[in-house]
Amino acid sequence: MIDPFKRIARRGLFLFDPETAHGMSIAALKSGVVPACRFAPDPRLRQTVANIDFPNPLGMAAGYDKNAEVPEALLKLGFGFTEIGTVTPKPQSGNPRPRIFRLVEDEGVINRLGFNNEGHEAAFRRLSQIGRAGIVGVNIGANKDSDDRIADYVAGIRRFYSVARYFTANISSPNTPGLRDLQARESLAALLSAVLAARDEEAGKAGRKIPVFLKIAPDLTEEGMDDIAAEALAHALDGLIVSNTTLSRDGLKDRVQAKETGGLSGVPLFEKSTVVLAKMRKRVGSALPIIGVGGVSSAETALEKVRAGADLVQLYSCMVYEGPGLPGTIVRGLSKLLDREKVASIRDLRDISVDYWAARNV
Repeated sequence: MIDPFKRIARRGLFLFDPETAHGMSIAALKSGVVPACRFAPDPRLRQTVANIDFPNPLGMAAGYDKNAEVPEALLKLGFGFTEIGTVTPKPQSGNPRPRIFRLVEDEGVINRLGFNNEGHEAAFRRLSQIGRAGIVGVNIGANKDSDDRIADYVAGIRRFYSVARYFTANISSPNTPGLRDLQARESLAALLSAVLAARDEEAGKAGRKIPVFLKIAPDLTEEGMDDIAAEALAHALDGLIVSNTTLSRDGLKDRVQAKETGGLSGVPLFEKSTVVLAKMRKRVGSALPIIGVGGVSSAETALEKVRAGADLVQLYSCMVYEGPGLPGTIVRGLSKLLDREKVASIRDLRDISVDYWAARNV
């Protein structure tokens, strides 16, 4: 699927601006034009993380399916799980267009979308209509004009508790002014206390405990990572997602598009996000689950995230360049890599490169 996509479909989609092309890809998934990926499940890829049994460790990151329009179609591409959102309590249009930019030479994307989404009710309605067979996480955020951002996250927990397999509190987008301030220690403590209290209350009502992950930025100081790790452990958070997009423009070939404001993702994010992943693994210890995201474009890069400390991995931007066959290609490729490594489980390879990556500068 990848080669034909590169030759034909990508050439066609790239005639359109990125946001239009994104809408076309959602429409294609809705219509069933994109074929499902079929491969035999590999028990070596199964992972139990935060008490959820994942069929394989590869997930679709939040940002693609913001409004929960195609979670089931994404799972059919070969993903072991998918994450909808970011969703905010009220609908909002986000920042003015154009707001997505391709850096083709770098295989990167810059976006300054600003949590554009249809709000809680639209996403909840769609999620209520799908089956519970697949793993669909809900990424929650705050409205730009909110008077109480922590209350927005609490509202997300409460609204989606009956349909989410896990939650992600996204406090790391660079495109909502002031949002990353929630990563500061005092603010983070207040957020985690409120969100986890709401989760525990809903768990008491529902009789099941839904895990909560925290998605952090790659643009953190060593002290900032210390603070996040300390609060995550103190509040018994269920896991971290490392990382969101970066404001850095280091090493880019496309210096024209690099001038655009917003968060950079795709291949250029791989190194930075993997360094932060390993540094966080060293800080939080071996037990806390971590999902690694940023620049995953192949089975090799996915496995390197695992080696650097990730239990699961996610991708999004690299599929812009590689096409809808990428998840299936990665999952099949992971099985081949496990054959080469002669291990019984992909978990046996976790952390073997932590020291190497953690020793590097962010």
